[in-house]
Amino acid sequence: MSTHICRQFRVTGRVQGVFFRASARQEAKRLGLTGHARNEPDGSVTGLICGDREAIAAFEAWLWQGPDAALVSRVELSDSDADPPTDFGTG
Repeated sequence: MSTHICRQFRVTGRVQGVFFRASARQEAKRLGLTGHARNEPDGSVTGLICGDREAIAAFEAWLWQGPDAALVSRVELSDSDADPPTDFGTG
C-alpha cells in the first residue's frame, strides 16, 4: 500500500492578507509535498496537499499555526482521491 495520499484542507480565521498561501507553498515544498492553496470569497483558504503521510501530517500541524500574522480559528481536513499535481500552486 502506498504511503502517498492527498488531503483537502480549509482554514478559517485571519488567513487572507497575511501571506498564508505563499507560506503554505514554502512549507509544502520544504516537506516535499505538492498541491495548491487559494483564497475563497468567504475569507478562508482552501487547498489540496499530496505526498507522504508523515509529511502531510506535519503540514496539517503547520496549518494550525500558519505564518506569523495569521490567526487560525479552524482547520477542516478530508481525504481526496484527486490526481497529485506535480508542484504546489497558489492560484
